[in-house]
Amino acid sequence: MLRKLGLDQEVTFERLDPNAWDRMRVGGLALDVPSDPAALIDRLATLFPAHADRCRAFVDEVFATADALDRMPTEPGGLVMLSRVWSLRRVVRWRDATLGQVFEHFGLPAEARALLALQWPDFMLPPRDLSFFAWVLLFVGYARGAYYPTHHFESVVNGLVRTIRDAGGEVRTGFRVTGFTLDGDAVVGVEGQPVDADGAVVGPTEAIAARHVVCNLDPRRAAELIGLDRFSAPVRRKLDHQPSVSNFMAYCVIEGLDPTAHGFGRNNLVHADHPDLDRTFDDMVVRGDYRQPSYAVSIPTLLTPDRSDCPPGCYVVEILTAADYTRWQTLKNASARAYTDKKKEVFEQLCDSVERHHLPGFRDHLVFKLLGSPSTNQRYAGAPTGGSYGAALIPSQMGPRRLSHDSSIPGLSFCSATAGYPGFAGTIWTGARLYERIEGDRVLEG
Repeated sequence: MLRKLGLDQEVTFERLDPNAWDRMRVGGLALDVPSDPAALIDRLATLFPAHADRCRAFVDEVFATADALDRMPTEPGGLVMLSRVWSLRRVVRWRDATLGQVFEHFGLPAEARALLALQWPDFMLPPRDLSFFAWVLLFVGYARGAYYPTHHFESVVNGLVRTIRDAGGEVRTGFRVTGFTLDGDAVVGVEGQPVDADGAVVGPTEAIAARHVVCNLDPRRAAELIGLDRFSAPVRRKLDHQPSVSNFMAYCVIEGLDPTAHGFGRNNLVHADHPDLDRTFDDMVVRGDYRQPSYAVSIPTLLTPDRSDCPPGCYVVEILTAADYTRWQTLKNASARAYTDKKKEVFEQLCDSVERHHLPGFRDHLVFKLLGSPSTNQRYAGAPTGGSYGAALIPSQMGPRRLSHDSSIPGLSFCSATAGYPGFAGTIWTGARLYERIEGDRVLEG
């Protein structure tokens, strides 16, 4: 895709450490996840010698399932699927399975399950709810090669924006879409209003005509603006999706504390105090209790030689965990002060754990912090319930059962974390597939 846009020499990437692309920590146990499946099996066998055979069988199944998913046709059809039924038997077997159910099938011990499932912040789901396929695709995808932009994500966005403008396109900010223009049954444009930084309308409604509208709005919201009855029954069913859980995010900068002295490097860290991730998730999301949290820590300053993300001697530290939208929004509506106090409380509880387990003296070296809650997601990302990743990655919302770019309305295509897949790679894949469909021009390999 970058080659197609002429950006492949400008927008480059750095691979995370193939010997430890994620560092998983549960209680006193540690697993540095390697790219090599055999090395992963060996590390699990060292940690759980009495369950070595079960761990090996599970890892083998994970990578075999990933290979089977790779062989799935982009546009499944009856005859195509029938001809591949044996090679796709794992797809049939696990299509409705959660990660927790597959753990149970292979009889993995609780601690091994927790170490392997600690990527949960990439889905905002605990093992009991997370689609096995969703986990396999990300886990094996990282094993095959996890990457970070050489010049940080800003360079990717700037490159894409410049390409649009160089081609005669326009990138408009401060403009809220309020409706869609219809000609009979077809969408032929959008209507919107200019808004200021606080979201207040500052100008008249404007109509923009288009040969084809690609909609990055929440699909349900867009459908309601157009009229749900205009959409086909299958699309309406998929529009009634379960949203992903929201999050609590802390963007921090530390100075005078070297994270590499504490094991950080070209990788991410995920922590949990105890191995029952389902319970931990409920503690945080259902009960709002972060005294024994699970969270991810990423230090982008260490993921690339380009240190332009912060001043010399400083490091950006990002801390991510799950949070319930309704709880936080209700608190914000009731009392701005109580909402702010709760953000500080959760941050302090995360800091307690980070200092105790991973970065001693973290608070003493903290020179900047910016905290985001579910209502922040709602405001800045336009996520109706602050969802982290569009539609939840549960088994019933994967593959053909997930909303795609096909809106069933002529002139309108969906393209978002809900109508496609979330994350950086998921976003690029979804958009590129849509481009291929609209223009008939192949840009993706495989």
